[in-house]
Amino acid sequence: MYNNNNQSGANQNQSNSGNKQGAMVPDAKQALNNMKYEIANELGINLKQGYNGDLPSRQAGYIGGYMVKRLVEQAERQMASK
Repeated sequence: MYNNNNQSGANQNQSNSGNKQGAMVPDAKQALNNMKYEIANELGINLKQGYNGDLPSRQAGYIGGYMVKRLVEQAERQMASK
């Protein structure tokens, strides 16, 4: 019988490293949060402090998509200036 406790080392490393919550850089969490509210405001989406579970997934997706777009643009500018 298969025992769930006998996972290989590779599987344990994979599951432990990929799904961590939180930012790698402590100040990044606040910067991303500020960006989220700024983008929501630009898109005309009413984003409240705290719980936003009543926000339609389409609107939440727009916010996240524009965040990614802006972060990629910033990274491209930074790479081009080096």
